[in-house]
Amino acid sequence: MKKEELQKIIGNRIRLLRESKGVSQQVLAAMCNFEKGNMSRIEAGRTNPTFTTLYKISQALGIKITDLVDFE
Repeated sequence: MKKEELQKIIGNRIRLLRESKGVSQQVLAAMCNFEKGNMSRIEAGRTNPTFTTLYKISQALGIKITDLVDFE
């Protein structure tokens, strides 16, 4: 799997989990101390999030970090 494909899968997973919790992109970004534009790029798969970034997102959503990357 190419890096770009992986980024899109993870970004889409973040978006789906965020929406299932009824959290807007703006609110999630604020909870993680990110700019909304950064969250938008992560969800669109246009950036490669670090482990720390994924951890912050998982904590803000109240999920395990593995929930973001368990897609097989």
